[in-house]
Amino acid sequence: MLSKVFPFLSWFKGYNGESLRLDAVAGLTVALVLIPQSMAYAQLANLPPYYGLYAAFLPPILGSLFGSSRQLATGPVAVVSLMTGVSLLPLAQVGSDAFIFYAILLALMVGLVQLSLGLLRLGLVVNFLSHPVVNGFTSAGAIVIVCSQLANLFGVNVDAAEHQYQTTWLVFKSAVHFLHWPSLLMGLAAFAIMYTLRKINRRIPNVLVAVAVTTAVSYFIGFEHDAKAKIEDIHSEEIARSLATFNKASAEIPKLSAKRTDMLIKERELKEKGKSEELFDLQHEIVVAGFQSDELKETQHLVREHIRGILLAGAPREGGGIDFYEQGQVPQGVQTDGRTWRIKVGNRPLDTAAVRVMGGGEVVGVVPKGLPSFAMPKFDTAAVLELLPMALLISMLGFMEAISIAKGMAAKTGQQLDPNQELIGQGIANILGAFTKSYPVSGSFSRSAVNLQAGAVSGFSSVFTSLSVVVTLLFLTPTLYHLPQSVLAAVIMMAVFGLINVAGIVHAFKAQWYDGVIALVCIVLTLYFAPHLDKGIMTGVGLSLAVYLYKSMRPKIDTLSLAPDRFYRDAKRYKLGECKHIAFIRFDGALFFANASYLEDQFIERLLHMPQLRAILLDCRGLHDMDASGEDALSLSIDRARGAGVDVFLSGVKENIMEVMKRTHLLAKIGADHIFADEAAAVCALHPKTHADSAEENCPLVNVCPLPVA
Repeated sequence: MLSKVFPFLSWFKGYNGESLRLDAVAGLTVALVLIPQSMAYAQLANLPPYYGLYAAFLPPILGSLFGSSRQLATGPVAVVSLMTGVSLLPLAQVGSDAFIFYAILLALMVGLVQLSLGLLRLGLVVNFLSHPVVNGFTSAGAIVIVCSQLANLFGVNVDAAEHQYQTTWLVFKSAVHFLHWPSLLMGLAAFAIMYTLRKINRRIPNVLVAVAVTTAVSYFIGFEHDAKAKIEDIHSEEIARSLATFNKASAEIPKLSAKRTDMLIKERELKEKGKSEELFDLQHEIVVAGFQSDELKETQHLVREHIRGILLAGAPREGGGIDFYEQGQVPQGVQTDGRTWRIKVGNRPLDTAAVRVMGGGEVVGVVPKGLPSFAMPKFDTAAVLELLPMALLISMLGFMEAISIAKGMAAKTGQQLDPNQELIGQGIANILGAFTKSYPVSGSFSRSAVNLQAGAVSGFSSVFTSLSVVVTLLFLTPTLYHLPQSVLAAVIMMAVFGLINVAGIVHAFKAQWYDGVIALVCIVLTLYFAPHLDKGIMTGVGLSLAVYLYKSMRPKIDTLSLAPDRFYRDAKRYKLGECKHIAFIRFDGALFFANASYLEDQFIERLLHMPQLRAILLDCRGLHDMDASGEDALSLSIDRARGAGVDVFLSGVKENIMEVMKRTHLLAKIGADHIFADEAAAVCALHPKTHADSAEENCPLVNVCPLPVA
């Protein structure tokens, strides 16, 4: 019982100093990958990079302590980070306190869903996500992730459009207008370092080396080159007017949002009290407030894009400070510094006394020193209802990713894996992680592979990984300030290229053509609907269920004949003749309400199109279940056939089907002498009776009768 509640107690069996050494080395090796990766994935979730470190603090330990896999590395992962970021966009502006609050709340919800499924032993629900759907979704998700990082790689800023492909187009348009070459070169350098080191030796922490080298270069060359300017220092009336318009809209949006939230609370109260007249007026005000908010956001968006598109030239003053002019409008005789400057504008009003103007690339910036505070996430009922569908989807997809990785490693190590215990571990990691400001996490394929290759013996390796993150948060945060954002983009891109699983999709086509089609449809729709990724994957799940239902409604029913190997096989597939007097048919699947009529149709078709038919022999080896509707359909089919003078026989009936027929007295109707143990015995008994006065000289049931080649 103790080992069930605390799975980590089993680690101590046979554990020794050498095991501890291996776990310590593996844990530190994983940390070298996790620290830069976690910051990159937080950026993918539209969160400040240091929230990735918070998500790498407690979850790795908790996922390991309460899971069943000893090598699974829990923490921020690409697809879950992307889904977290896009699911919060309708609720709050990126960078706002509300956005961060909802991300932490989402982690709590994901954890509660996973923990509940694990405790209820419902780990099998992930089977609704078929492999073609998961392959298609992750491949499309990887493409979306790569596209989402192009802006950071090019050093440009654009507002997100309704669809990711529209945003990507805007990024390329902005890059044509202005491309920050140092940012691009930093990203490409990181790519080159990671790729080269991976080719040389996979044990080298290529991500850490790339981050360390580019951060050092960024520091020494002054990659970040920002300045604070008063509005009077920017000599452009157009910019002054635009900033005034932007600040006015940005200041009104939160006020209007707060007012609308208060009205929504009052609306619920009026509904409870049944005050319909006041409710109608209030609902009208809510709609008006919604329109006003949308109008302000559109104004804010248009002005922000306009400001971002203005390129400035800087002219240093002798006494200090810089005068800024629009490029092409610098007064004669004024000497500029040769840099291209841009105004940094986000979602909040700009301080006109200290406008941030960028003359270089963007870096991670200040990472708060110290561990995140331990506090229970605030509960917001309205937000919970809004986030619930995405929380369910992230729970299932995150667990699917984690359990598939864990199964792969368990096959190599020989350890026993419990999917429900893994759900519990992932759930606890997300729940308690939310108490330390973590966003949703899952098992990482790349870091788990590193953990296994480094020789991890038990989950203690994850303890050492988390301790490394603690040391980073306590002492090493200043070293992360100059890390270029374009390098984080390169880290993300390098990590997700492996998620584009072309081989898996080709394999799906080889297995069943419709599985390949489902995977392709899932890819196309996910790419089209992105960043609304839930629509793509839910469509894929719907297609998988539709195919399953269609196959269940039309089970495989073959007409059998004797094949050259002396087994009874599908006559059409092997191009064999069919007996004129005995319809020997095989039913594969369950006979239930959805396909019962299909069996009746098959009986009727043979009665109508086989004028010399004397018996129907139903091979039941593939019939594994039968409900009341199926039993009724079989009974009616037997009555119809016998009414037409054609007797019905069964062979290879399973015990559970025989029990159903006994309870419903169908066995008595058929007759025990009409049921045979196997097809050979059935044919041996039926053939003499049905062919007594037959002109059929060569029967396909007792002789191999290939059809003539056309």
